[in-house]
Amino acid sequence: MTTCTASFPLLTMCPLQPLAGQVEGRLGPSTVVLDHTGGFEGLLLVDDDLLGVIGHSNFGTIRSTTCVYKGKWVYEVLISSQGLMQIGWCTINCRFNQEEGVGDTHNSYAYDGNRVRKWNVTTTNYGKAWAAGDIVSCLIDLDDGTLSFCLNGVSLGTAFENLSRGQGMAYFPAISLSFKESVAFNFGSRPLRYPVAGFRPLQDPPCVDLVRAQRLLGCFQAVLSVELDPMEGQLVEKESSEWQLQGQPTILLTLAHIFHHFAPLLCKVYLVEAVLMSFLLGIVEKGTPAQTQSMVHQVLDLLWLFMEDYEVQDCLKQLMMSLLRLYRFSPIVPDLGLQIHYLRLTISILRHEKSRKFLLSNVLFDVLRSVVFFYIKSPLRVEEAGLQELIPTTWWPHRSSREGRESKEVKEETAEERLRRRAYERGCQRLKKRIEVVEELQVQILKLLLDNKDDNGGEASRYIFLTKFRKFLQENASGRGNMPMLCPPEYMVCFLHRLISALRYYWDEYKASNPHASFSEEAYIPPQIFYNGKVDYFDLQRLGGLLSHLRKTLKDDLASKANIVIDPLELQAATMDDLDEDDEPTQAATQRPMQSLAMEGALPLPRPGWLSSPTLGRANRFLSTAAVSLMTPRRPLSTSEKVKVRTLSVEQRTREDIEGSHWNEGLLLGRPPEEPEQPLTENSLLEVLDGAIMMYNLSVHQQLGKMVGVSDDVNEYAMALRDTEDKLRRCPKRRKDILAELTKSQKVFSEKLDHLSRRLAWVHATVYSQEKMLDIYWLLRVCLRTIEHGDRTGSLFAFMPEFYLSVAINSYSALKNYFGPVHSMEELPGYEETLTRLAAILAKHFADTRIVGTDIRDSLMQALASYVCYPHSLRAVERIPEDQRIAMVRNLLAPYEQRPWAQTNWILVRLWRGCGFGYRYTRLPHLLKTKPEDANLPSLQKPCPSTLLQQHMADLLRQGPDVAPSFLNSVLNQLNWAFSEFIGMIQEIQQAAERLERNFVDSRQLKVCATCFDLSVSLLRVLEMTITLVPEIFLDWTRPTSEMLLRRLAQLLNQVLNRVTAERNLFDRVVTLRLPGLESVDHYPILVAVTGILVRLLVHGQASETERATSVLLADPCFQLRSICYLLGQPEPPAPGTVLPAPDRKRFSLQSYTDYISAEELAQVEQMLTHLTFASAQAAAASLPTSEEDLCPICYAHPISAVFQPCGHKSCKACINQHLMNNKDCFFCKATIVSVEDWDKAANTSTTSSAA
Repeated sequence: MTTCTASFPLLTMCPLQPLAGQVEGRLGPSTVVLDHTGGFEGLLLVDDDLLGVIGHSNFGTIRSTTCVYKGKWVYEVLISSQGLMQIGWCTINCRFNQEEGVGDTHNSYAYDGNRVRKWNVTTTNYGKAWAAGDIVSCLIDLDDGTLSFCLNGVSLGTAFENLSRGQGMAYFPAISLSFKESVAFNFGSRPLRYPVAGFRPLQDPPCVDLVRAQRLLGCFQAVLSVELDPMEGQLVEKESSEWQLQGQPTILLTLAHIFHHFAPLLCKVYLVEAVLMSFLLGIVEKGTPAQTQSMVHQVLDLLWLFMEDYEVQDCLKQLMMSLLRLYRFSPIVPDLGLQIHYLRLTISILRHEKSRKFLLSNVLFDVLRSVVFFYIKSPLRVEEAGLQELIPTTWWPHRSSREGRESKEVKEETAEERLRRRAYERGCQRLKKRIEVVEELQVQILKLLLDNKDDNGGEASRYIFLTKFRKFLQENASGRGNMPMLCPPEYMVCFLHRLISALRYYWDEYKASNPHASFSEEAYIPPQIFYNGKVDYFDLQRLGGLLSHLRKTLKDDLASKANIVIDPLELQAATMDDLDEDDEPTQAATQRPMQSLAMEGALPLPRPGWLSSPTLGRANRFLSTAAVSLMTPRRPLSTSEKVKVRTLSVEQRTREDIEGSHWNEGLLLGRPPEEPEQPLTENSLLEVLDGAIMMYNLSVHQQLGKMVGVSDDVNEYAMALRDTEDKLRRCPKRRKDILAELTKSQKVFSEKLDHLSRRLAWVHATVYSQEKMLDIYWLLRVCLRTIEHGDRTGSLFAFMPEFYLSVAINSYSALKNYFGPVHSMEELPGYEETLTRLAAILAKHFADTRIVGTDIRDSLMQALASYVCYPHSLRAVERIPEDQRIAMVRNLLAPYEQRPWAQTNWILVRLWRGCGFGYRYTRLPHLLKTKPEDANLPSLQKPCPSTLLQQHMADLLRQGPDVAPSFLNSVLNQLNWAFSEFIGMIQEIQQAAERLERNFVDSRQLKVCATCFDLSVSLLRVLEMTITLVPEIFLDWTRPTSEMLLRRLAQLLNQVLNRVTAERNLFDRVVTLRLPGLESVDHYPILVAVTGILVRLLVHGQASETERATSVLLADPCFQLRSICYLLGQPEPPAPGTVLPAPDRKRFSLQSYTDYISAEELAQVEQMLTHLTFASAQAAAASLPTSEEDLCPICYAHPISAVFQPCGHKSCKACINQHLMNNKDCFFCKATIVSVEDWDKAANTSTTSSAA
C-alpha cells in the first residue's frame, strides 16, 4: 500500500532532470495544463491558467494535455466543492458524453468521494468521503499496473490493478464533474502538498532555478544577520529583527547584487511558494508576533527597494495566491495551528502599508477569493480534525418531539446525563476558545483593510476597500441566478461576522474621540443615503418601485424636503436606460466576442473580479461542445445620480466625496429636517454597514437556515436511538436474533450520534455562538432604527431598498428559530423593546401604500401572520400604541378583493384560535387518532388568542354603515369560491382513483386541494368570530344589510353541510383514501367551524334574534335537518320530545371528540338540534302550498317578497339584495333600480279590489 507523506515543500536541493521532451514514460508539453482545445466534453468554465475548472453542464469531462505510459506518476486535485465528481485517468480512445464520464468506460478509472466509490465501468465501495478543502492525490504505477488514491496525504489503498499497458496505451489525468462543482489541478506547476516517495509529478519542477533561488535566499538571510562594525571595519553578527535599512551602504550594495539575480526568480509561481513562502512561514513559526512583524516588514521593504515595481507586484500576487491556497486547503487540526500560521503571515504582510494598498487595489478582490481568509471550514471527518480528543464525551438532548393535545412530555435529566452534558459543554468551550483565536486574527485582517489613517501618499485603505466591497456586492446581487458567479454562502456568513466586529470597533473608536457621535449600539443608516445617489444600489428593488420612476414622481418632494434637484438630462438618460435594458447597443456587443462561442473553442468570459475557480486565478475561458450563446453580460456599474454635487462613479470617489467637507456633506447630502444635524459616525462606516446588511440579505440568512440541518440530524438519530433502546428493553431474551439486530442498530446510532454531536459543537462555535447571535441581533436593531427613521421622511420612504425590510424580518426569524435551544432570544438585551418595535413596523407597513413590490408586501404579511402565532410576539403587537393597533385591524378588515386575502384571513383566524367552538387543539385531532406516532404530520402552534385585538375588530365593525357589509361580503365571496374549488378538485381526485388503469394524482393538485379546504375552514372561523363579537351585524334587521348577509350566510352553511354530511358522498370517499398531501382534509375541522356559527346564531342569542336566524335558515331551500343530525352521529332526526340515542361509533360524531369539545358545547349542539327539529316541524305544518306564479322567477325557491322601483318587476329579497351588491340594473328590463319595496300579495290584492 502506498504511503503519502504530508509536508510543506522543504528547501532541499532538487536533482537535475532531463528536458521535458526527453523524459521517458511521458508524452506531451513540458507545462501540463487542461486540454481546452479538444480534450473535453460538455460545458465547462476553465481558469486562465488552465488548471481550475467549474462544471457548467450535467456531467462535463476534461483531460490534461500530457499523458504517461511508463513509470510512477502523481498529480493533486484540490477539491473546492464536495459534490458529484469522478477523478482519475483515461486513455485518448475513451469517449464520454453528458451521462458517462471518467470511470464509466473501458480504460478509464476514477475515484468518487461524494458517493465513496471507485469506477471502471462497474463500481464498488472505496475510500472515504471528501469535503471542500480536501486534496486528492492520484497515483498511477505503470510498472506494476496499479492505480491508487490518497486523501489529504493518507493512502486509500490500491484502487485498480492489472491496468492495460503496452503499445498505444497512455493515460491522461481526467475529471468528470456535474453542474456547479469545481476543482483545481496541480500537475507540478507548484510544489505538491503531499509528495509521495517514488512518484514524480507530471510536470517537472524548475530544479535549476530552485537551486539558485535557495542559494540566493541563503545569501539574503546571511546579509540580514550581520552588520559592518564602523570602528573595527569587520562584520559582526546581529539579530535579524533589529536590522535597519539605513546606514549600511556596503550591505545595501550587497543586497542589490543579490536581488539582481533573485528578483527574476521571485516572479515564478513554483519558486515563490517553495522558497519565499517557506522562508516567511519559518519566520512566523520561530519568532514572536513582534519579531515576525519586524522581519516581514524588512523583507517587504527590501523587495520594494531592490525589485522593479512590476516584479514585486507579481511576486506579491503569487505570494498571496499561495498563502490563500494553503489556508483554504489546510487540514483541520485540533489547535488550528496551520490556519493560525497562515493568518499571522497574512497579517504581517498586510501591515506593510505599500503592500497592503497594492494588494487591496489589484489582488484581494480582483484576482483572489479573499473572502476565504475569513472562513473556517467545517470538518466532515471529526476523527481527522481531532475533535474526539478535544470533546471526549458526547451528549445530545433527550427531549420528546411528540406533541400531545395540550401538554408536552418533559423527561427529567438523570445524574449521569447531567454529568455527560457538563463534560460535553466543557469540550465545546475548549473548541470555541481555539476557534476564537482564528476569528480574532481574521478580524485583525479586516481592521487593516478598514484603516483610514494610512493616507500618506495616496488613498487610505478604507476607501479602496469600499470600492472593491461595493463591486463584490454588485457581483453577488447581479448573479443570484448563476451559482458559479457567487461567493459561497458559507464564506459570506463568516465574512459578515468578522466585518461586523471590525466595523463596530472603528465605530466606537470614532465615538471615543467625537462625543457628539453615536455608539455602534445606536447605529442606523440615515435615509438620505437611499435617495441622494451617493451609494449605488445597482438594480435592487426599492420599496416604491424602480429608482427612475421614483425620481420622476417624487422629484418635487426631493426638492422640498431634501433640497435635492435631479438633473432633467439624467432623468431622461435613466428612462432611456430602462427602456434599452434588454437591447444593448451594437458597440457594446462588439466589445463582447464571447457572445458567439466557437465550437470546441475557448473565448474570454467576463468573470467577477473577486471570484475565481479553485486555482484562485481569474477564470476567463468557457469551453463548450455546442456552438451556443450561454451567458448574457450584466449591465456595467452605473454612475451615481446627479444631485447638488458632481456625479462620480464608484471608482472615482475620493475620501472627500464620501466623508464630505464644510461645503459638501458627502454620503449624507440632502438631510431631511427629521434627521439630526450631528453625524452618527464617519460616513465611510455607514456605507460598510449598509453593505453588511445587504450581505445578510444575499445569502447569509439562507445559509443560517441550512446549517440547522446538523441539529435536525442529531434529533432524528437521538429519537431513533431511544426507540431502539425501548425495543431492546421490551424484546424477549429468548429472541437472540432480534436482540442481535437491535444491538447492532443501537451501536450504529450511537456512533453516528457521537460523530454528529461533535460536528454540532463545531457548528455552534462557528455559526450559532452567543457572539454570532449578538451580531445578527445588532443587525436587526440597525434595520429597525433605519426603517423608523426612513418612515419619518414621508413619501421619501419609498426610496429605501426592499432588503432592509427583508433583513429585519429574516434576522428576527433566524434569532427565533436557528440559534435555539442553546441560546434563547429572550436572553438578549432589550428583547421586549425590540419585539415591540418590529411589531409596530409590521403592523404599519404590511398595508403601506408607499410599498409597491408584491414580494415584499407578501413577506410583511407572512411575517405578521407568524408574529401573531406566538404568545411573546403577540403580546408585543398588543403593546404597540393603540392608534397603530386600530389602524392595523382596520387594514385587515378592508375588503378582500384585489389583495392577498388568504394571508389576511390567516392573521384574523390566529387572533381567534382558542376562542371558537372546539378550536383549542394544537394538532388536528383526527390526525392524532389515525397516526399518533407519525412525527411528520403538520403541527399547529398552541392557541394564543388576543381579546384586545378582537375588541378592536368588533369596534371597527360597529363603526360606519359600510365597514361590516363590505368586509363580510368579501369573506362570503371568498368562502363560496374556496369551497367550490375544493369540491371540484376532489371530484377530479375521486375520478382518477376509480379508473382501472394505474393513475397518479399530481402532488401539486393535492396541495392546492388541501389549501382550498384549509382556506374554507379559516374563512368559516372568521365568520364565527364576527358573529360572536358583533352578532347584530347579522341579527339586527334595522340595519339595511343584515338580512341579506344572514341569508347569504345561511345559504353557504347549508351548502357546506350538505356536501360534507351526505351519506357515502364524495367527501367521505376522498377522506377514506388518506392520500399524502390531504392529511388535513377531514370532517372535524370544517364541521366544528360550521357548528360554532350555528350555535351562536341559534342558541346564544336573544329570542327575537334566534327566531330570525331560524326562519332564514329553514327558509333556505338547501336546508336539511339530517345534516344537523349528522353532527351528533344520528342518521335521522329524533321524534319531538324524545331523548337522543347514543351515537353509532362507526359514524362521525362530535361526541367522539370529548378531549377537544367541552360538555357545555355538546349540550349546546343538542339544544340546537332540538330547537331546529321543533322549528322545522312547525314550519312544515304552517306552510301553505305556493303557486308557481308566486315564486321568485330567479331562484324558484322563495316566494316573491320585493318589487323594484320604478320598473315594477319582482323577485324575492335574497335574490335582489345579492344582485344589488354588484349591479344596479333590473334583472329583466335593465332599467336602473332606484329603490326596492316590500311586496305582500294579499295586501296588494285587497288594495286593488277596494280601488275598483
